[in-house]
Amino acid sequence: MCSIVIILVVIAVLGHFQSVTGAENCTIHAKGNSKFPDNFSFGVATSAYQIEGAWNADGKGPSIWDEYTHKHPDRIKDKSNGDIAAESYHHFDLDLKALKDLKVDHYRFSIAWTRIFPNGCVSSRNQKGIDYYNSVINKLLENGIEPMVTMYHWDLPAELQKFGGFTNSLIVEQFLMYADELFESFGDRVKTWITFNEPNQVCKFGYGTGSVAPMVELPGVGDYLCYTNLLKAHGATYRLYRSKFFEKQQGKIGITLDSIYGVSKTNNNVDVDRAMQYTLGLLAHPIFSKSGGFPPLLVKDVQKNSFAEGRKKSRLPNLDEYWKALIRGSADFLGINYYTSKYVKRSTDLMGESPSMARDYNVEETFDPKWLVAKSEWLHCYPEGLEGLLKFIRDEYDNVEVKITENGWSDEGELVDENRVLYFKSHIQAVLNAIHDGSNISSYSAWSLVDNFEWNKGYTEKFGLYSVNMKSHKKERIPKKSAHYYRKVIETRTIPNEDFV
Repeated sequence: MCSIVIILVVIAVLGHFQSVTGAENCTIHAKGNSKFPDNFSFGVATSAYQIEGAWNADGKGPSIWDEYTHKHPDRIKDKSNGDIAAESYHHFDLDLKALKDLKVDHYRFSIAWTRIFPNGCVSSRNQKGIDYYNSVINKLLENGIEPMVTMYHWDLPAELQKFGGFTNSLIVEQFLMYADELFESFGDRVKTWITFNEPNQVCKFGYGTGSVAPMVELPGVGDYLCYTNLLKAHGATYRLYRSKFFEKQQGKIGITLDSIYGVSKTNNNVDVDRAMQYTLGLLAHPIFSKSGGFPPLLVKDVQKNSFAEGRKKSRLPNLDEYWKALIRGSADFLGINYYTSKYVKRSTDLMGESPSMARDYNVEETFDPKWLVAKSEWLHCYPEGLEGLLKFIRDEYDNVEVKITENGWSDEGELVDENRVLYFKSHIQAVLNAIHDGSNISSYSAWSLVDNFEWNKGYTEKFGLYSVNMKSHKKERIPKKSAHYYRKVIETRTIPNEDFV
Protein backbone atom coordinates (compact mmCIF):
# COMPACT_ATOMS: atom_id res chain seq x y z
CA MET A 1 0.00 0.00 0.00
CA CYS A 2 2.80 2.41 0.93
CA SER A 3 4.55 1.86 -2.42
CA ILE A 4 1.29 2.58 -4.28
CA VAL A 5 0.91 5.88 -2.43
CA ILE A 6 4.50 6.83 -3.29
CA ILE A 7 3.90 6.04 -6.97
CA LEU A 8 0.74 8.14 -7.03
CA VAL A 9 2.55 11.06 -5.42
CA VAL A 10 5.37 10.82 -7.99
CA ILE A 11 2.86 10.72 -10.86
CA ALA A 12 1.07 13.77 -9.45
CA VAL A 13 4.31 15.69 -9.09
CA LEU A 14 5.44 14.79 -12.60
CA GLY A 15 2.03 15.74 -13.99
CA HIS A 16 2.23 19.13 -12.28
CA PHE A 17 5.78 19.60 -13.58
CA GLN A 18 4.65 18.85 -17.13
CA SER A 19 1.71 21.22 -16.83
CA VAL A 20 3.81 24.20 -15.79
CA THR A 21 7.00 23.57 -17.77
CA GLY A 22 7.15 26.29 -20.39
CA ALA A 23 4.30 28.22 -18.78
CA GLU A 24 6.50 31.29 -18.36
CA ASN A 25 6.75 31.40 -22.18
CA CYS A 26 2.96 31.26 -22.59
CA THR A 27 2.37 34.81 -21.37
CA ILE A 28 2.19 38.20 -23.01
CA HIS A 29 2.33 41.76 -21.71
CA ALA A 30 -0.85 43.82 -21.79
CA LYS A 31 -1.08 47.04 -23.79
CA GLY A 32 -3.65 49.74 -23.15
CA ASN A 33 -6.75 49.24 -21.01
CA SER A 34 -8.05 45.78 -20.17
CA LYS A 35 -11.60 46.05 -21.50
CA PHE A 36 -12.90 44.88 -24.87
CA PRO A 37 -15.13 47.18 -26.94
CA ASP A 38 -18.82 46.92 -26.05
CA ASN A 39 -19.70 45.54 -29.49
CA PHE A 40 -16.99 42.85 -29.46
CA SER A 41 -18.51 39.37 -29.80
CA PHE A 42 -17.33 36.30 -27.85
CA GLY A 43 -18.32 32.78 -28.84
CA VAL A 44 -17.28 29.19 -29.37
CA ALA A 45 -16.92 27.03 -32.47
CA THR A 46 -17.63 23.46 -33.60
CA SER A 47 -18.00 21.55 -36.86
CA ALA A 48 -20.71 19.17 -38.02
CA TYR A 49 -18.68 16.00 -38.60
CA GLN A 50 -16.77 16.39 -35.36
CA ILE A 51 -19.79 16.63 -33.03
CA GLU A 52 -23.09 15.77 -34.70
CA GLY A 53 -22.90 11.98 -35.00
CA ALA A 54 -26.09 10.50 -36.54
CA TRP A 55 -24.00 9.94 -39.64
CA ASN A 56 -26.80 8.26 -41.65
CA ALA A 57 -29.90 9.50 -39.81
CA ASP A 58 -32.92 11.20 -41.38
CA GLY A 59 -31.74 10.89 -44.96
CA LYS A 60 -28.18 12.14 -44.54
CA GLY A 61 -25.81 10.90 -47.22
CA PRO A 62 -22.17 9.79 -46.78
CA SER A 63 -19.37 12.35 -46.79
CA ILE A 64 -15.74 11.76 -47.67
CA TRP A 65 -14.98 11.58 -43.93
CA ASP A 66 -17.63 8.91 -43.43
CA GLU A 67 -16.05 6.82 -46.16
CA TYR A 68 -12.49 7.58 -45.05
CA THR A 69 -13.01 6.50 -41.44
CA HIS A 70 -15.09 3.45 -42.38
CA LYS A 71 -12.71 2.15 -45.04
CA HIS A 72 -9.44 3.18 -43.40
CA PRO A 73 -9.82 2.99 -39.61
CA ASP A 74 -6.10 2.25 -39.43
CA ARG A 75 -5.44 5.89 -40.40
CA ILE A 76 -7.21 7.13 -37.25
CA LYS A 77 -5.02 6.94 -34.16
CA ASP A 78 -7.63 5.17 -32.02
CA LYS A 79 -9.47 3.62 -35.01
CA SER A 80 -12.56 5.69 -34.16
CA ASN A 81 -14.90 7.78 -36.31
CA GLY A 82 -17.58 10.46 -36.14
CA ASP A 83 -20.55 8.11 -36.46
CA ILE A 84 -21.74 9.00 -32.95
CA ALA A 85 -19.27 11.57 -31.57
CA ALA A 86 -20.84 13.98 -29.06
CA GLU A 87 -24.19 13.17 -30.71
CA SER A 88 -25.18 16.81 -31.02
CA TYR A 89 -27.71 15.93 -33.70
CA HIS A 90 -29.85 14.23 -31.07
CA HIS A 91 -28.67 16.26 -28.06
CA PHE A 92 -28.45 19.84 -29.24
CA ASP A 93 -30.32 20.80 -26.08
CA LEU A 94 -27.18 19.91 -24.12
CA ASP A 95 -25.03 22.09 -26.37
CA LEU A 96 -27.54 24.92 -26.03
CA LYS A 97 -27.42 24.69 -22.25
CA ALA A 98 -23.61 24.86 -22.35
CA LEU A 99 -23.76 27.89 -24.66
CA LYS A 100 -26.20 29.62 -22.32
CA ASP A 101 -24.07 28.80 -19.29
CA LEU A 102 -21.04 30.30 -21.02
CA LYS A 103 -23.11 33.39 -21.90
CA VAL A 104 -21.66 33.50 -25.42
CA ASP A 105 -22.67 36.19 -27.89
CA HIS A 106 -22.42 33.87 -30.89
CA TYR A 107 -22.05 30.21 -31.82
CA ARG A 108 -20.04 29.19 -34.86
CA PHE A 109 -21.14 25.83 -36.27
CA SER A 110 -21.06 24.19 -39.68
CA ILE A 111 -23.78 22.70 -41.82
CA ALA A 112 -23.27 19.20 -43.18
CA TRP A 113 -23.68 19.42 -46.97
CA THR A 114 -24.93 15.81 -47.01
CA ARG A 115 -27.81 16.61 -44.65
CA ILE A 116 -29.06 19.21 -47.14
CA PHE A 117 -28.18 17.42 -50.40
CA PRO A 118 -27.35 13.77 -49.52
CA ASN A 119 -25.58 13.13 -52.82
CA GLY A 120 -24.31 16.68 -53.17
CA CYS A 121 -26.81 17.68 -55.86
CA VAL A 122 -29.93 19.81 -55.63
CA SER A 123 -32.10 16.94 -56.89
CA SER A 124 -31.52 15.11 -53.57
CA ARG A 125 -32.82 17.94 -51.37
CA ASN A 126 -33.53 16.59 -47.86
CA GLN A 127 -36.18 18.48 -45.90
CA LYS A 128 -35.33 16.72 -42.63
CA GLY A 129 -31.82 18.11 -42.75
CA ILE A 130 -33.15 21.59 -43.40
CA ASP A 131 -35.60 21.19 -40.53
CA TYR A 132 -32.76 20.24 -38.17
CA TYR A 133 -30.71 23.35 -38.88
CA ASN A 134 -33.81 25.54 -38.79
CA SER A 135 -34.38 24.22 -35.28
CA VAL A 136 -30.79 24.92 -34.24
CA ILE A 137 -30.86 28.45 -35.64
CA ASN A 138 -34.23 29.27 -34.09
CA LYS A 139 -33.22 27.99 -30.64
CA LEU A 140 -30.02 30.03 -30.75
CA LEU A 141 -31.88 33.20 -31.64
CA GLU A 142 -34.55 32.57 -29.00
CA ASN A 143 -31.74 32.60 -26.45
CA GLY A 144 -30.00 35.70 -27.76
CA ILE A 145 -27.14 33.81 -29.43
CA GLU A 146 -26.08 34.82 -32.93
CA PRO A 147 -25.62 31.91 -35.37
CA MET A 148 -22.33 32.11 -37.29
CA VAL A 149 -22.59 29.48 -40.02
CA THR A 150 -19.80 27.72 -41.89
CA MET A 151 -20.97 26.24 -45.17
CA TYR A 152 -18.11 23.79 -45.65
CA HIS A 153 -15.99 22.26 -42.90
CA TRP A 154 -14.26 19.42 -44.79
CA ASP A 155 -17.19 16.98 -45.18
CA LEU A 156 -17.65 16.89 -48.97
CA PRO A 157 -20.47 14.63 -50.22
CA ALA A 158 -18.84 11.34 -51.23
CA GLU A 159 -20.71 11.34 -54.55
CA LEU A 160 -19.03 14.58 -55.60
CA GLN A 161 -15.59 13.13 -54.97
CA LYS A 162 -16.26 10.54 -57.66
CA PHE A 163 -15.63 13.18 -60.31
CA GLY A 164 -12.60 14.62 -58.55
CA GLY A 165 -14.06 16.84 -55.85
CA PHE A 166 -12.14 20.09 -55.63
CA THR A 167 -9.73 19.15 -58.42
CA ASN A 168 -12.61 19.41 -60.93
CA SER A 169 -13.94 22.85 -61.85
CA LEU A 170 -17.48 21.41 -61.83
CA ILE A 171 -17.33 21.73 -58.03
CA VAL A 172 -17.84 25.49 -58.43
CA GLU A 173 -21.34 25.02 -59.84
CA GLN A 174 -22.20 22.31 -57.29
CA PHE A 175 -21.14 24.48 -54.36
CA LEU A 176 -23.03 27.44 -55.76
CA MET A 177 -26.29 25.44 -55.84
CA TYR A 178 -25.67 24.28 -52.28
CA ALA A 179 -24.99 27.86 -51.14
CA ASP A 180 -28.14 29.08 -52.88
CA GLU A 181 -30.20 26.57 -50.87
CA LEU A 182 -28.60 27.69 -47.60
CA PHE A 183 -29.31 31.35 -48.30
CA GLU A 184 -32.91 30.55 -49.29
CA SER A 185 -33.54 28.36 -46.25
CA PHE A 186 -31.67 30.16 -43.49
CA GLY A 187 -30.56 33.60 -44.73
CA ASP A 188 -33.51 35.44 -43.22
CA ARG A 189 -32.00 34.67 -39.78
CA VAL A 190 -28.30 33.94 -40.41
CA LYS A 191 -26.35 37.17 -40.87
CA THR A 192 -22.79 35.83 -40.72
CA TRP A 193 -21.68 33.25 -43.28
CA ILE A 194 -18.31 31.55 -43.76
CA THR A 195 -17.93 29.80 -47.09
CA PHE A 196 -14.94 27.53 -46.35
CA ASN A 197 -13.03 26.52 -43.26
CA GLU A 198 -9.25 26.19 -43.62
CA PRO A 199 -8.79 25.61 -47.37
CA ASN A 200 -5.11 25.04 -46.61
CA GLN A 201 -5.94 21.84 -44.79
CA VAL A 202 -8.49 20.76 -47.41
CA CYS A 203 -6.17 21.25 -50.35
CA LYS A 204 -2.69 20.60 -49.01
CA PHE A 205 -3.52 17.41 -47.13
CA GLY A 206 -6.66 16.19 -48.90
CA TYR A 207 -5.47 16.64 -52.50
CA GLY A 208 -1.70 17.07 -52.11
CA THR A 209 -0.15 14.69 -49.62
CA GLY A 210 -3.31 12.57 -49.39
CA SER A 211 -2.91 12.21 -45.64
CA VAL A 212 -6.59 12.92 -44.93
CA ALA A 213 -9.89 12.48 -46.77
CA PRO A 214 -10.29 12.14 -49.72
CA MET A 215 -6.75 10.70 -49.87
CA VAL A 216 -5.80 12.18 -53.25
CA GLU A 217 -2.02 12.09 -53.48
CA LEU A 218 -1.10 14.65 -56.14
CA PRO A 219 1.55 16.88 -54.51
CA GLY A 220 2.27 20.12 -56.30
CA VAL A 221 -0.62 19.55 -58.72
CA GLY A 222 -3.83 18.40 -57.02
CA ASP A 223 -3.39 20.87 -54.17
CA TYR A 224 -3.06 23.83 -56.54
CA LEU A 225 -6.10 22.71 -58.55
CA CYS A 226 -8.02 22.52 -55.28
CA TYR A 227 -6.96 26.00 -54.19
CA THR A 228 -8.00 27.44 -57.55
CA ASN A 229 -11.44 25.83 -57.71
CA LEU A 230 -12.14 26.55 -54.07
CA LEU A 231 -11.32 30.24 -54.58
CA LYS A 232 -13.64 30.32 -57.59
CA ALA A 233 -16.43 28.68 -55.58
CA HIS A 234 -15.95 31.18 -52.78
CA GLY A 235 -15.92 34.18 -55.12
CA ALA A 236 -18.95 32.99 -57.07
CA THR A 237 -20.87 32.39 -53.82
CA TYR A 238 -20.13 35.90 -52.59
CA ARG A 239 -21.32 37.42 -55.87
CA LEU A 240 -24.47 35.26 -55.77
CA TYR A 241 -25.32 36.52 -52.29
CA ARG A 242 -24.67 40.15 -53.12
CA SER A 243 -26.77 40.06 -56.29
CA LYS A 244 -29.67 37.86 -55.15
CA PHE A 245 -29.95 37.93 -51.37
CA PHE A 246 -28.15 40.88 -49.81
CA GLU A 247 -30.85 43.51 -50.36
CA LYS A 248 -33.34 41.58 -48.22
CA GLN A 249 -31.05 39.66 -45.87
CA GLN A 250 -28.29 42.23 -45.15
CA GLY A 251 -25.76 39.63 -44.05
CA LYS A 252 -21.98 39.33 -44.27
CA ILE A 253 -19.92 36.66 -46.01
CA GLY A 254 -16.30 35.76 -45.32
CA ILE A 255 -13.87 32.88 -45.47
CA THR A 256 -11.84 31.28 -42.68
CA LEU A 257 -8.11 30.80 -43.28
CA ASP A 258 -5.64 29.15 -40.94
CA SER A 259 -2.14 30.43 -40.58
CA ILE A 260 0.95 30.24 -38.47
CA TYR A 261 2.92 33.39 -37.81
CA GLY A 262 6.44 33.08 -39.15
CA VAL A 263 9.18 34.09 -36.71
CA SER A 264 12.82 34.57 -37.71
CA LYS A 265 15.61 33.94 -35.20
CA THR A 266 17.76 36.37 -37.16
CA ASN A 267 15.05 38.96 -37.92
CA ASN A 268 15.17 38.02 -41.59
CA ASN A 269 12.08 39.76 -43.00
CA VAL A 270 12.51 38.07 -46.38
CA ASP A 271 12.11 34.62 -44.79
CA VAL A 272 9.14 35.80 -42.74
CA ASP A 273 7.39 37.32 -45.74
CA ARG A 274 7.95 34.14 -47.74
CA ALA A 275 6.37 32.07 -44.98
CA MET A 276 3.39 34.41 -44.71
CA GLN A 277 2.77 34.51 -48.46
CA TYR A 278 2.79 30.71 -48.72
CA THR A 279 0.57 30.15 -45.68
CA LEU A 280 -1.85 33.06 -45.37
CA GLY A 281 -1.20 34.92 -48.62
CA LEU A 282 -1.85 31.98 -50.92
CA LEU A 283 -5.59 32.44 -50.30
CA ALA A 284 -5.77 35.89 -48.71
CA HIS A 285 -3.95 37.69 -51.55
CA PRO A 286 -6.48 36.71 -54.24
CA ILE A 287 -9.37 37.96 -52.06
CA PHE A 288 -8.05 40.84 -49.96
CA SER A 289 -5.16 42.41 -51.88
CA LYS A 290 -5.63 45.34 -54.24
CA SER A 291 -4.09 43.51 -57.20
CA GLY A 292 -5.75 40.11 -56.76
CA GLY A 293 -4.50 36.77 -58.04
CA PHE A 294 -2.06 34.45 -56.32
CA PRO A 295 0.90 36.07 -54.55
CA PRO A 296 3.55 37.07 -57.14
CA LEU A 297 6.22 35.24 -55.14
CA LEU A 298 4.25 32.00 -55.37
CA VAL A 299 3.49 32.45 -59.07
CA LYS A 300 7.17 32.99 -59.84
CA ASP A 301 8.38 30.04 -57.75
CA VAL A 302 5.94 27.49 -59.14
CA GLN A 303 6.51 28.59 -62.72
CA LYS A 304 10.29 28.39 -62.32
CA ASN A 305 10.13 24.93 -60.77
CA SER A 306 7.60 23.71 -63.34
CA PHE A 307 9.88 24.70 -66.22
CA ALA A 308 12.83 23.05 -64.48
CA GLU A 309 10.74 19.85 -64.32
CA GLY A 310 10.35 19.94 -68.09
CA ARG A 311 6.77 21.22 -68.13
CA LYS A 312 5.51 23.69 -70.73
CA LYS A 313 3.43 25.65 -68.26
CA SER A 314 3.17 26.24 -64.54
CA ARG A 315 1.59 23.67 -62.23
CA LEU A 316 -0.23 26.61 -60.61
CA PRO A 317 -3.39 27.25 -62.65
CA ASN A 318 -3.76 30.71 -64.12
CA LEU A 319 -6.46 32.96 -62.73
CA ASP A 320 -7.50 35.03 -65.75
CA GLU A 321 -8.73 38.59 -65.45
CA TYR A 322 -12.37 37.52 -65.14
CA TRP A 323 -11.71 35.27 -62.16
CA LYS A 324 -9.22 37.67 -60.61
CA ALA A 325 -11.83 40.42 -60.64
CA LEU A 326 -14.61 38.12 -59.39
CA ILE A 327 -12.53 36.81 -56.47
CA ARG A 328 -10.87 40.11 -55.52
CA GLY A 329 -12.95 41.81 -52.82
CA SER A 330 -15.24 38.80 -52.41
CA ALA A 331 -15.41 38.88 -48.61
CA ASP A 332 -16.81 41.21 -45.98
CA PHE A 333 -14.43 39.87 -43.35
CA LEU A 334 -11.50 37.51 -42.90
CA GLY A 335 -11.94 34.61 -40.51
CA ILE A 336 -8.69 33.53 -38.87
CA ASN A 337 -7.92 30.22 -37.19
CA TYR A 338 -4.73 30.62 -35.19
CA TYR A 339 -3.16 27.99 -32.97
CA THR A 340 0.61 28.26 -33.11
CA SER A 341 3.70 29.88 -34.63
CA LYS A 342 6.95 28.53 -36.03
CA TYR A 343 10.48 29.66 -36.64
CA VAL A 344 11.03 29.96 -40.39
CA LYS A 345 14.22 29.93 -42.43
CA ARG A 346 14.76 29.59 -46.17
CA SER A 347 16.37 26.21 -46.78
CA THR A 348 19.72 25.99 -48.51
CA ASP A 349 18.79 22.50 -49.75
CA LEU A 350 15.81 21.54 -51.87
CA MET A 351 13.05 20.28 -49.59
CA GLY A 352 10.29 17.79 -50.36
CA GLU A 353 9.72 15.63 -53.40
CA SER A 354 9.50 16.95 -56.92
CA PRO A 355 6.92 18.24 -57.59
CA SER A 356 5.40 19.36 -54.31
CA MET A 357 4.31 22.46 -52.47
CA ALA A 358 7.01 21.71 -49.91
CA ARG A 359 9.67 22.11 -52.61
CA ASP A 360 8.08 25.26 -54.00
CA TYR A 361 7.95 26.71 -50.47
CA ASN A 362 11.43 25.50 -49.49
CA VAL A 363 11.35 26.83 -45.94
CA GLU A 364 12.44 25.05 -42.78
CA GLU A 365 9.88 25.31 -39.98
CA THR A 366 10.83 24.62 -36.36
CA PHE A 367 9.54 25.25 -32.85
CA ASP A 368 11.27 26.82 -29.88
CA PRO A 369 11.80 24.03 -27.30
CA LYS A 370 11.01 26.57 -24.58
CA TRP A 371 7.43 27.03 -25.83
CA LEU A 372 4.74 25.19 -23.87
CA VAL A 373 3.54 22.20 -25.93
CA ALA A 374 0.02 20.77 -26.02
CA LYS A 375 -1.12 17.19 -26.44
CA SER A 376 -0.99 17.89 -30.18
CA GLU A 377 2.70 17.84 -31.05
CA TRP A 378 2.23 20.62 -33.62
CA LEU A 379 0.64 22.99 -31.08
CA HIS A 380 2.91 25.27 -29.05
CA CYS A 381 1.90 28.31 -27.04
CA TYR A 382 3.24 31.54 -28.54
CA PRO A 383 0.69 34.35 -28.05
CA GLU A 384 3.00 36.94 -29.62
CA GLY A 385 2.39 35.05 -32.85
CA LEU A 386 -1.32 35.83 -32.82
CA GLU A 387 -0.64 39.49 -32.15
CA GLY A 388 1.95 39.52 -34.94
CA LEU A 389 -0.41 37.79 -37.37
CA LEU A 390 -3.17 40.30 -36.69
CA LYS A 391 -0.79 43.20 -37.26
CA PHE A 392 0.41 41.59 -40.50
CA ILE A 393 -3.20 41.38 -41.72
CA ARG A 394 -3.80 45.00 -40.68
CA ASP A 395 -0.86 46.23 -42.73
CA GLU A 396 -1.02 43.79 -45.66
CA TYR A 397 -4.77 43.78 -46.35
CA ASP A 398 -5.92 47.33 -45.64
CA ASN A 399 -7.09 46.53 -42.11
CA VAL A 400 -9.94 44.26 -43.22
CA GLU A 401 -12.42 43.20 -40.51
CA VAL A 402 -11.11 40.07 -38.78
CA LYS A 403 -13.04 37.47 -36.87
CA ILE A 404 -10.98 35.00 -34.83
CA THR A 405 -12.94 31.90 -35.79
CA GLU A 406 -10.82 29.31 -33.95
CA ASN A 407 -8.22 29.42 -31.20
CA GLY A 408 -7.67 26.57 -28.79
CA TRP A 409 -5.51 24.11 -26.89
CA SER A 410 -5.42 20.30 -26.73
CA ASP A 411 -4.82 18.03 -23.76
CA GLU A 412 -5.89 14.58 -22.55
CA GLY A 413 -9.29 15.76 -21.38
CA GLU A 414 -8.59 16.72 -17.76
CA LEU A 415 -11.31 18.80 -16.10
CA VAL A 416 -8.79 20.96 -14.26
CA ASP A 417 -7.20 22.17 -17.49
CA GLU A 418 -4.77 24.82 -16.27
CA ASN A 419 -2.80 24.96 -19.52
CA ARG A 420 -5.91 25.64 -21.58
CA VAL A 421 -6.80 28.48 -19.21
CA LEU A 422 -3.27 29.85 -19.55
CA TYR A 423 -3.45 29.56 -23.34
CA PHE A 424 -6.81 31.33 -23.54
CA LYS A 425 -5.72 34.04 -21.15
CA SER A 426 -2.57 34.87 -23.12
CA HIS A 427 -4.16 34.67 -26.57
CA ILE A 428 -7.23 36.72 -25.68
CA GLN A 429 -4.76 39.29 -24.35
CA ALA A 430 -2.94 39.16 -27.70
CA VAL A 431 -6.23 39.95 -29.45
CA LEU A 432 -6.85 42.91 -27.14
CA ASN A 433 -3.29 44.15 -27.72
CA ALA A 434 -3.87 44.05 -31.47
CA ILE A 435 -7.13 45.99 -31.08
CA HIS A 436 -5.24 48.67 -29.12
CA ASP A 437 -2.74 48.80 -32.01
CA GLY A 438 -5.51 49.54 -34.48
CA SER A 439 -6.42 46.09 -35.83
CA ASN A 440 -10.05 45.78 -36.91
CA ILE A 441 -11.10 42.69 -34.93
CA SER A 442 -14.78 42.14 -34.22
CA SER A 443 -15.07 38.69 -32.62
CA TYR A 444 -13.32 35.76 -30.97
CA SER A 445 -14.39 32.09 -31.08
CA ALA A 446 -12.78 29.56 -28.76
CA TRP A 447 -12.24 26.07 -30.14
CA SER A 448 -14.09 24.06 -29.08
CA LEU A 449 -17.39 23.92 -27.21
CA VAL A 450 -17.08 20.19 -26.45
CA ASP A 451 -14.49 17.44 -26.81
CA ASN A 452 -14.94 16.06 -30.30
CA PHE A 453 -13.62 13.78 -33.03
CA GLU A 454 -10.26 15.29 -33.87
CA TRP A 455 -9.79 13.97 -37.42
CA ASN A 456 -6.79 11.61 -37.78
CA LYS A 457 -6.21 11.78 -34.02
CA GLY A 458 -9.70 10.48 -33.23
CA TYR A 459 -10.57 11.10 -29.59
CA THR A 460 -6.98 11.03 -28.31
CA GLU A 461 -6.63 14.83 -28.30
CA LYS A 462 -9.24 16.97 -26.55
CA PHE A 463 -9.95 20.64 -27.32
CA GLY A 464 -13.28 21.15 -25.56
CA LEU A 465 -14.28 23.57 -22.84
CA TYR A 466 -16.74 20.83 -21.92
CA SER A 467 -15.97 17.15 -21.51
CA VAL A 468 -18.48 14.66 -22.96
CA ASN A 469 -19.51 11.54 -21.07
CA MET A 470 -19.06 9.18 -24.02
CA LYS A 471 -20.13 6.15 -21.95
CA SER A 472 -23.55 7.63 -21.28
CA HIS A 473 -26.50 7.43 -23.67
CA LYS A 474 -27.29 11.07 -22.86
CA LYS A 475 -23.73 12.27 -23.54
CA GLU A 476 -23.75 14.74 -20.65
CA ARG A 477 -21.53 17.82 -21.02
CA ILE A 478 -19.24 18.48 -18.04
CA PRO A 479 -17.69 21.96 -17.73
CA LYS A 480 -13.93 22.20 -17.33
CA LYS A 481 -12.02 24.89 -15.50
CA SER A 482 -11.51 26.65 -18.84
CA ALA A 483 -15.28 26.93 -19.26
CA HIS A 484 -15.57 28.80 -15.97
CA TYR A 485 -12.66 31.03 -16.96
CA TYR A 486 -14.05 31.82 -20.40
CA ARG A 487 -17.46 32.63 -18.92
CA LYS A 488 -15.75 35.16 -16.64
CA VAL A 489 -14.05 36.73 -19.68
CA ILE A 490 -17.41 37.07 -21.42
CA GLU A 491 -19.22 38.38 -18.35
CA THR A 492 -16.64 41.05 -17.56
CA ARG A 493 -15.48 41.79 -21.16
CA THR A 494 -12.00 41.77 -19.65
CA ILE A 495 -9.15 39.33 -19.06
CA PRO A 496 -9.41 38.26 -15.39
CA ASN A 497 -6.28 38.80 -13.33
CA GLU A 498 -6.77 35.73 -11.14
CA ASP A 499 -3.98 33.18 -11.11
CA PHE A 500 -5.64 30.09 -12.59
CA VAL A 501 -2.48 28.00 -13.00
